[in-house]
Amino acid sequence: MPRLSLSALSCLVLAAAMCVMASCAKTYTHEQATAQVAPDKTSGRAKWSSPVEDTGQVQDGWLKNFHDPVLDKLVDEAMRQNPNLQAAASRVEQAEAVTAQARASLKPTVGLGAQLSQTTRSDWSSRPEGLGVGVSWEADVWGRMRLGVRASEESTEAIKADYEFARQSLAAAVARAWFLVCETQMQVNFLGEVVKLLERMSAIVKQRELIGKVSMQDVHQIRAQLASAKAVAAKAEIARQEAARSLEVLLGRYPQASIKSVNKLDTNLPPIPVGMPSSMLSRRPDLIAAQDRVAAAFYAEKGSKLLRLPRFVIQGAGGVSGLGQAIAGLAAGIFAPLYTGGKIEAQMAQATAAQKEAVSAYGAAALNAFKEVENALANDKLLAQREKYLAEADVEDRKAYELSKIQYDVGKVDMFEVLQLQSRWTGAEIALLDLRRQVLDNRVKLHLALGGSFETEGNQ
Repeated sequence: MPRLSLSALSCLVLAAAMCVMASCAKTYTHEQATAQVAPDKTSGRAKWSSPVEDTGQVQDGWLKNFHDPVLDKLVDEAMRQNPNLQAAASRVEQAEAVTAQARASLKPTVGLGAQLSQTTRSDWSSRPEGLGVGVSWEADVWGRMRLGVRASEESTEAIKADYEFARQSLAAAVARAWFLVCETQMQVNFLGEVVKLLERMSAIVKQRELIGKVSMQDVHQIRAQLASAKAVAAKAEIARQEAARSLEVLLGRYPQASIKSVNKLDTNLPPIPVGMPSSMLSRRPDLIAAQDRVAAAFYAEKGSKLLRLPRFVIQGAGGVSGLGQAIAGLAAGIFAPLYTGGKIEAQMAQATAAQKEAVSAYGAAALNAFKEVENALANDKLLAQREKYLAEADVEDRKAYELSKIQYDVGKVDMFEVLQLQSRWTGAEIALLDLRRQVLDNRVKLHLALGGSFETEGNQ
């Protein structure tokens, strides 16, 4: 067995001592790293300020509450084909690779090197000379490198949570886009019927004018109303096509407005459990991501404070003929920064400011999340009331319009009054369709704000 030189032996002893010192470096838990993220205003209230029926645990699988198999298929398609979601998945892979690099910095680096030399003047071939192995390792005596690894790990967890929130947001976006497509298609269908109705009325009025029962003024009025109805129908078709293209882009399809919708907006939604405000903080992926970024900034700030301490590096090189030769070539190096022109101080200041920013960003995200839930809870009640009243108004406006047509036939009212009532009924019907879409839209917002997944646990 080859004998070790005194310097190599000293390096091994020093390495063992550094390993012992490194094991004593201070470690922190995730809870300690995120202790600053729960001031009173963002820690969650005991209950929601908006009235709720059920404060039970928030349930996953909210997509099934809409009882729409077409919507289920569209969301599944978007999860597979949406390019933005695929990009988010790639960001997760990149973050995991960066973390793997950070972990690798804790381990020794081993390399093989050689020089090439020409064998003869007439022969341009070459052969290796001085083939050997090089070893380099920086001992993480103070825990600075491990703090860097922890910061990278927390950043990766944040990006994973971002990806999950992107999935939830995409499901919500597809649902809302689908409801808009259905609404605009129903508007197109309804306005098409209105145009046909006015065309029939216009033909009747023209015949009555020819036999002298009405004036030409009535003919002009009905024709003007018909032209206006056609213009509104064309506008609705523009809205339908734009909504269809937007949905197709979410699905990863070419935007050609060819998607088919259903002719209904079912607002008969079941009540849902909404949980407690404090539980939302640990459920919403975007808040989890913000919390992980606070932890990452915490570790980065702690690591920056260790930049002034010495670094211990052990390097060695030897031929491939034997391990003993490589060990004998070990050399230890110590680098202690004395003057860096303020670089270390600037890094510490940057890390401290970044930590403050992360904590503030979490607070802002939490308050915004509470606002989203409170708005959706309040709107859930108010929109239901509005739908009831608008439905009543729609029925009454139609009845008034139907009666006005009968009264016009017997000469009790003029064409202007009939057309006014017809326009009022048309507006009520369009407003009711829009409100029903808002009811569904708001329920989707509530599910997303509460943090429940659109998938059940078995399908995730």
